[in-house]
Amino acid sequence: MSRIGRKEIPVPKGVEIKHDGNVVTVKGPKGTLTTAVVPGIGVTIENNVVQFTRSNDEGRSRAFHGLMRALVANNVRGVTDGFKRELDIVGVGYRAEVKGKEVVFALGYSHPVRFPIPDGIDIAVEPKTYHITITGIDKQKVGQTAAEIRSLREPDPYKGKGIKYTNEVIRRKAGKAAGK
Repeated sequence: MSRIGRKEIPVPKGVEIKHDGNVVTVKGPKGTLTTAVVPGIGVTIENNVVQFTRSNDEGRSRAFHGLMRALVANNVRGVTDGFKRELDIVGVGYRAEVKGKEVVFALGYSHPVRFPIPDGIDIAVEPKTYHITITGIDKQKVGQTAAEIRSLREPDPYKGKGIKYTNEVIRRKAGKAAGK
C-alpha cells in the first residue's frame, strides 16, 4: 500500500469536506477548493477524518492513491493557512510595483514588463527591498505564478542579477580570464 495514500487527513475545526460523485469540495475560512477524484479511488469521510482507498493494485491506481490524498491534504491546508512563495529581485535598476490588477517590472529590458495578477492570488512588493510575496489558497496556482514571475528574468550565473526565490542559491560561474 502507498504510505502517503494510507495516511488519514484530520479535518480541522471550521473546515467542511463534501464528497459528491467524483468531486471532493473543501470549504474553510479562507475559501473553497474542489478536486476531481480519479476513477478507482474511494473517499470516506467520518469522524472528522478523510481516508482514501483504491480498488486494485495496478501501478496506475497505486500512483493516483497517494496523489489524491496529497491534493486533498493541500486543499485542507490551503483553506485554513494558505500558501506563500517569496521572490527577490537582484540587480541595479531592477524593480517592481503593484498597480491595480497587475505587477509592473523594470528588469533591464527596453520596456516595462506587465504581469497580470491571476484570480485568487495576492502579490505584495516591498518598496525598498523589492521582496515579492505571493499568497493564495491553491498551492498549484501560487507555485505556477511564482515560476512565471521568475521566468521574466531568470538569475544570471555570472553576476547573479534577476528574479530568484528567496531561499534559492545561485551557482556562480567564473567570468572569462583577463589576458593570458
